[in-house]
Amino acid sequence: MTHGVHRPNWPLRIGIAIAAAAAVALSIATAVTIGEMRIPPAVAFRALANGLFDAGYPVGPIQQGVIFEYRLSRALMAALCGGALALSGAILQALLRNPLAEPYILGISAGASTGAVCVLILGVGGSALTLSAGAFAGSILALAVVGLLAAGAGGASERVILAGVAGSQLFNAATATIVTTLATAEQARGVMFWLLGNFGGVRWPDVGVAAPVALAGFAVCVVHAKALDAFAFGADTAASLGVAVARMRIVLLATTAVMTAVMVSIVGTIGFVGLVIPHAARFLVGPGHARLLPASLVGGAVFMILADILSRVLVPQQILPIGVVTALFGAPAFAIILYRARART
Repeated sequence: MTHGVHRPNWPLRIGIAIAAAAAVALSIATAVTIGEMRIPPAVAFRALANGLFDAGYPVGPIQQGVIFEYRLSRALMAALCGGALALSGAILQALLRNPLAEPYILGISAGASTGAVCVLILGVGGSALTLSAGAFAGSILALAVVGLLAAGAGGASERVILAGVAGSQLFNAATATIVTTLATAEQARGVMFWLLGNFGGVRWPDVGVAAPVALAGFAVCVVHAKALDAFAFGADTAASLGVAVARMRIVLLATTAVMTAVMVSIVGTIGFVGLVIPHAARFLVGPGHARLLPASLVGGAVFMILADILSRVLVPQQILPIGVVTALFGAPAFAIILYRARART
């Protein structure tokens, strides 16, 4: 007899996984049909089949290039970026036990932007230092600065957020100083637009860099899902349950920094995704990280694809920076989360 033994409901899990994959696929399929050139879904499907499977369907060369070389890579990059940022937010909220923690608010994105701008404008490291490496160095420096500021203020969870805001302002000021004093006018325009988030320049090599980072980061997070559940009761309780607290913090903070840095180096700074999506996922699937992390990954991917679509249709004949669109949703959500957190104290 196996009374009392919990067995995974595999049909339900498989059904949820299929539904999640279908949601991402539908979002991507919608994204590739929307833009300055309106392309019917049937034509878009044939162009995708030609690009992926060499199907040989009759599609005009311009439409084929727009769909496969431009819009598909853009949609996939949006999915990877949204998923990685949402995962980073879920991890930071668990480690810091603070519902407001996410890469943008903690200054990790700002530090990554500063590192990337140093490579772009100052030429730090020359050709040996890639944009992603510069962004990673900046994100690690931002983590160190925020950690020192929080430790000096007593290390309480709410003070970590205040330290993150201060660190974010510091690195934003450093970025602005570099751009305004050392960049040419053309460089300054490009960098400032990029800093607000932009998928317009994404191509397949960028997807090739982002995909393994996002998927590897997800794998690392899932491996530590049970340990993250223990953190809900505090670091001391987690340690008493056998969790290697110091090692896990280093691994997960480094994973968060890598994912954030790579995404920032490709598409710029995009805020609030890591804040809004984990809370929405928690509402849908509960606090257990075995479910929360996959839900955050999928939710972040769909949210970012839809935000990119909105950036192209909200203003006629204009493309808004993606960071502006996410802020339109994220800022009110931030206020609601802050109010609810205060009401519980």
